[in-house]
Amino acid sequence: MTRFKQAAAITVGLVGAVVMLWLGLWQYRVYVESGSEAARQRAVENTVALQQVAPAGREVTDGFGRIVTFRGSYDPGSQILVPDPDDPGRYRVVTALVQSDGTAVPVVRGTFTGPAGLSGPDGPPPPTGTVAQQGLLLPSEPTDDTPVAAGQLSTVRVSVLAQTWPWPLTAGFVTLDQPLAAAQGLEYREPELPREGGELRNGAYAMQWWVFAAFSVGMGVKAARDIGRTADEQSDENEQAADDVAAESETEPIEAPVATKETP
Repeated sequence: MTRFKQAAAITVGLVGAVVMLWLGLWQYRVYVESGSEAARQRAVENTVALQQVAPAGREVTDGFGRIVTFRGSYDPGSQILVPDPDDPGRYRVVTALVQSDGTAVPVVRGTFTGPAGLSGPDGPPPPTGTVAQQGLLLPSEPTDDTPVAAGQLSTVRVSVLAQTWPWPLTAGFVTLDQPLAAAQGLEYREPELPREGGELRNGAYAMQWWVFAAFSVGMGVKAARDIGRTADEQSDENEQAADDVAAESETEPIEAPVATKETP
């Protein structure tokens, strides 16, 4: 019976933990989805001038994930290719656009498919003259040690471009929108939006439910131990009582029968 009670206590704790884990995952999904929705909403806000939110040489505080406009001329000699790890033979074309103030912004003009082993600053040439451009401002991508050919980078890293291009660069890069990419003979591939924080309370609720789940398991184990401890104590008490009865029966004196004298 004790084993059954212990198993029942642990089962109740585990069932409660499973329910709370599910609730925590649900809250976390809400947190992630609210962050993604915030990023999408940010991407469709009114456009702003690039130099307003990301002046060259300064930290970007409120510009990533927004549509920006800018003007300048492309430098065809400052162009690199970024291979697509998920689509061999496809490359993003990154070209420097020099603005009127002498600063430059790396621009992902679009993607194209090239022959295997493509190397060097090749790819479709950029338009000539001064052009007005528009696209999504994105932060520099993380380092990737995947080997690439000369004239290529594994990711768009502004810090690396700043070492080879002669102009002060913005702290991020711009991916042109679909019409502008098509106008330059390139294909558009939707970039990954910068992660926005979701509703803080949803993230806190998720953590809260997971803490409750751990507490539920702990309480189930504790209840099972308490049941076992109580059963052991009761068993010890019963054994002690039996020993006491046995001891009393062994030490109790036996009274001799009293002789009676018969009356004639």
